[in-house]
Amino acid sequence: MSLSGRRLGTSPPPRRAKETSMSTLGTRRTAVRRTLAIVGAVSAAALVMSGCGSADDNGTTVASSDGAIDDASLPAYVPIDAIEPDFPGVDGSPSGYLTVPDELVQGFDTPPGSGGTYTAMTPLWGTIPPTSGNSYFDAVNEAMGTTINFQISDGNTYGDKLAAVLASPKDMPDWISIPSWNVPPRFGTGVDKLFEDLTPYLGGDAIKDYPYLANIPTDAWRACSWNGKLYGIPQPGEGNLGNWYFYRDDLLPDAELPTNADEMLQFLKDNTKDGHYGSEDPWTVAQIMFGVPDKWTVGDDGQLINKFETDEYREALEWTAELFASGAVHPDAVAGETASAKQRFESGQDVVMGDGVGYYSEALTRMRATDPDFSISLMPVFAADGGTPVLYKTPAAGICSYIKKTGDEDQTKEILTAANFMAAPYGTAENRLITYGVEGEHYELDDNGVPVATALAQNEIQASYIFLVSPPAAIAKTELPDYVEKYTTWMADNVEYLTEPPFFGQNITEPSQYAALGQPFEDLASDIIRGRKSIDALDAAIETWRTSGGEELRAFYQDILDGQEQG
Repeated sequence: MSLSGRRLGTSPPPRRAKETSMSTLGTRRTAVRRTLAIVGAVSAAALVMSGCGSADDNGTTVASSDGAIDDASLPAYVPIDAIEPDFPGVDGSPSGYLTVPDELVQGFDTPPGSGGTYTAMTPLWGTIPPTSGNSYFDAVNEAMGTTINFQISDGNTYGDKLAAVLASPKDMPDWISIPSWNVPPRFGTGVDKLFEDLTPYLGGDAIKDYPYLANIPTDAWRACSWNGKLYGIPQPGEGNLGNWYFYRDDLLPDAELPTNADEMLQFLKDNTKDGHYGSEDPWTVAQIMFGVPDKWTVGDDGQLINKFETDEYREALEWTAELFASGAVHPDAVAGETASAKQRFESGQDVVMGDGVGYYSEALTRMRATDPDFSISLMPVFAADGGTPVLYKTPAAGICSYIKKTGDEDQTKEILTAANFMAAPYGTAENRLITYGVEGEHYELDDNGVPVATALAQNEIQASYIFLVSPPAAIAKTELPDYVEKYTTWMADNVEYLTEPPFFGQNITEPSQYAALGQPFEDLASDIIRGRKSIDALDAAIETWRTSGGEELRAFYQDILDGQEQG
C-alpha cells in the first residue's frame, strides 16, 4: 500500500515499514494473562470516549497539552547493523542490502521470555489468518519464550473496534496497536489511566536493557509520547520523508532534470508531446517544493503563522495554477479523477507524478513482472527558488502499540522483552522467523538464498507483529538492485535538508470545534489551480478562517509553544 497523500494529513492503511528480500510472498508477506483491575480506568475511559473534557466559559470542549517529551526521557539511540549494509543509512534513513546473507546472526541463544501469555489486538488490511492452531505463531511464541495470542481485526473498521475496547478498560487486551489515524478524541487526557508509562523502563539509558528497541531511531519514539512521557512502542517508518516527484527515467533516459520551480514548469511543458503529458496533479508535492509548512511556522517575532497565511502557500498555488493552464497536466487529473493516476503514469500517459516515496518499490514490483524494462526514479530534491530545500519532517512512526496498565512490573518487562525480540533487525534469525516463518515449513530457499513461500505460509502468515513493533526499515529487495541503490542513496542525500516543524513529535489534541477549519482551503485550492477561482479568493478565505476560529486555534497552539520555550 502506498503512502500517497499522507504528508498533508490523510492516512491510508499502512504498508510494511520494512522492505524484505523477496516479492514472491506478495501480500502474504507479511505467566497467564493478568486480570488485575485498573484503579480509576473506567472513569478515564469514559472521559476519553465520551468527549467530556474541561470546558471554557461557554461550555465549549477544549483540549490542552502538557508539552513535548524532553530529550532525557527519550530512549537512547544505539544503532545496530546485524550485517553490514551495502548502502548505510544516515541519521535514521534506511540502509540498503543487495544480497541475502549467507549466515544469519542469532540474536538470542535461548528464548528470552518468562513463559507468560498475553493478548494483543492489531489491525490487518488483508485476509485474517487463523490465530489458533497456527504453526507460524506457535514457532514465534516458542522462540520468544512468551505467548502472544493475537486478536486481529479488519483494518478498515479498526477504529470502531478500538473505541469499543477502550470504553471497557477492564476487558482490554494486554497489548494494543493504535494507528495514528485511529487515536480517539481526548486520548491524551486518559492515556495515563489506561496504559503503562514506559518512560522508567525505556527512557534514556534504561532502554539498553532492550538493545533491539534501542536500535529504533529517536524520532519514532517521539511519535509515541503523550504529555511529556513515553507510552507507546513505535512501528518506525523509512525516515522522515513523505512525498516527492517520480519520473519515467526509462522514457526520458537523457533528461536534464530541473533544479528550481521555473525549470520544473518548463520541463513538464516540454514533455507534453507525442501522446504524453507532463504530469498528474502535482499539488501535494508542489507545496513541498515551495517549502510550505505542514501546519504552522514561527515568525521572526515568535508568533505562529498558519500555512495558509504564508507566502510559500500562495506561491505554490500560483505555480500550480500556471502549470494547469499550460495544458501539461493530464486531462483526467484536471477533471479531478485521481483513482487511475498511477495507472496513467505507469502506462506512460504522463512522465511525472508526485506520490509517497513508498510507491517506488510497489510500482517496480508490479510492473517488472510483465515489463522488465519499466523504470522510474525519484527526482533529486530541489527548492522552488533553486536554493537550499526545506523538507519538514513527517512523523517517524504512524502506528504505536500500548501496554495495558496493571502496575505489574514483571508483566510490563516481559512484554517489552517480547517487543525487543520482535524488533530484531534484518540479518538476524529472529527477523527471518518473524518475516517468513520456519524454513522447510513456511518457506524454502531458492538458488540465490531467497526465501520462497510455501502453501502453508499462504494460509498462516500475514503481517502481524509489525503492528506491535518493527525494526528500522531495511531496503533489501534483492530482485530490484537498482531500486535498493537509488532509493537508499536518495534518502541519505536528503537528510541534510530535514527540519523539524513546530510541535514535531508532540501529540496534541486540538479543540474539537476547530476540526473543520482547514477544509475550505482544500476545496479552494482545487478551484484556484484549475482556474475556476482567482488567487484573490485566498485572501477572503484567510479572513474567514481567522474570524471563524482560526485566531482562537492560533492562541491555543501559541500557548503550547510559549510554554515549551519557557520550560
